[in-house]
Amino acid sequence: MSNIKVLIDKKKLEERIEELANQIKHDYEGKQIVLIGLLKGSVMFLAKLAENIECDVELDFMDVSSYEGTESTGNVKINKDIRDSIEGKDVIIVEDIIDTGNTLSYVLEYLKQKSPNSVKIATMLSKPSRRKVDLEADYTCFEIEDKFVVGYGLDYNEKYRNLPYIGYIE
Repeated sequence: MSNIKVLIDKKKLEERIEELANQIKHDYEGKQIVLIGLLKGSVMFLAKLAENIECDVELDFMDVSSYEGTESTGNVKINKDIRDSIEGKDVIIVEDIIDTGNTLSYVLEYLKQKSPNSVKIATMLSKPSRRKVDLEADYTCFEIEDKFVVGYGLDYNEKYRNLPYIGYIE
């Protein structure tokens, strides 16, 4: 792991996630929220976010894929759908990183067809320079430049997800 440099340390990352959770708590005061994590990358971010949102929260997950190695294929495949109905509920899609936006755009439109009250997006990281679709998150921890990042759920061929910080591979 010596070729991984720290981009965002654990303290800064967790402080920002807590700020985001407080913003969500304020925006959804008195409401129940369904957080839908996109597997596997969002798990650590989702857990820390949910832990810090002090209102009624349900968790569900989707497994969608569009990557091979470090590149997006552009083809989105749903490997695991949400388990429970989101009809009439307030939903926040929780994503580890928005890169091209293709996957998230697909998931957003897919979930809107399930008649939720609202659907918003929370992302740990955003790379606007890579965006191929017009898509912005409602809640973003950090905008980053175009580096291949790992840690805090993000991986390179399933490695480095467990790093407690966001790093980049040189």
